[in-house]
Amino acid sequence: MQVIVTESRRGQVVLDFVRLTKPRIVALLVWTALVSMTLAARGWPPAGATMGGLIGLALSVGGAHSINMAFDRDIDATMRRTCRRPVPMGRITVGQAYAWGLFLEGLSLGVLLTWTNPLTAALSLTGFLYYAVLYTMVLKRRTSQNIVIGGAAGAFPPLIGWAAVTGHLSWLALGLFGVVFLWTPPHFWALALARQDEYREAAVPMLPVTHGWRTTIRQMVFYTLLLWPLGWVIEAASSFGRPLSLLLVVLNGGFTASVFGLGLRRVRAMTVFRISLVYLAMLFGGLLWLALRP
Repeated sequence: MQVIVTESRRGQVVLDFVRLTKPRIVALLVWTALVSMTLAARGWPPAGATMGGLIGLALSVGGAHSINMAFDRDIDATMRRTCRRPVPMGRITVGQAYAWGLFLEGLSLGVLLTWTNPLTAALSLTGFLYYAVLYTMVLKRRTSQNIVIGGAAGAFPPLIGWAAVTGHLSWLALGLFGVVFLWTPPHFWALALARQDEYREAAVPMLPVTHGWRTTIRQMVFYTLLLWPLGWVIEAASSFGRPLSLLLVVLNGGFTASVFGLGLRRVRAMTVFRISLVYLAMLFGGLLWLALRP
C-alpha cells in the first residue's frame, strides 16, 4: 500500500513540474515556430535544425513560464482560474519553480547552440528574459499596457524558427512576428474582460480594470484592424498570391467581426477569446499548407 502511495506522489510531482511549463501555450508557440521553419525552407526543413530548434524553444518557453508561476504565486492564489496551480497549492515550492525555470533555460541554450546556431540561441534567450523578467517582474503589475509591451515575448518563436533553419532573419519572419504581436492584445484582453473581477481582486492593472469596457473594446478593434495591412505585407513577402489573400480575408474578417460583435454586446468575451485561438492556429496552418503544396 505504501508503494502505491509513493508512486502516486511521484507521478503527481512529475505532472506538477510539467504544469509549471504551461504545456498548451508551449504547444501553440512551437507550432508557430514549425510553420516559420517550413516557410524558411520552402518545404520540410532539415531534421536536425528542426528538432533542435523546436526542443530548445519548448524548453525555453517552459522555463519562462515556470519563473512566471513562481513570481506570480500571490496573484495566482487569488484567481479562480489559477488558484490550483502547483505553487499556490504548495505542491511545488517557490525555490523549486525558480530552479526548474533556470534549469530548462540553461538546457535550452545548450540544445540550441549544439543543433542550430548562435542567432537562434540569442533570440530564444531574449524571449525568455523578455517574458520572465520584463513582462512578469516589471510590466504586469505596473501598467495597463503590460500585455501590449510584454506580449512581444510570445512573438519570438517565428523568429527563432526562421533563424534555426537559415541562420538569419527576413521580412517574412518579421511579418510573422508582427502577426503574433498584434494578435496578442485582443486575444488576451478578451480573456481579461471575462475575468476582470478576478484581475481587480488580484490588483493586476489589466486594461479592463483600469480603463473600463469601452476603452478595452476600442483598443481591441485597433489592434485587430492593424492585422489587415500586416497581412498584405506577409502576402508580398511570401509570394503566395491569391490563396493567401483569400485566407487572410476570411480569417481577418472573422476575427474582426467577433471583436465588433463583442463591442455591440452580441458576442461573449470568451467566444472572442476562443475565436482568436482558432484564428492563429488556422493562419499558421494555412501558411504551412501553402509552403508544402506542390
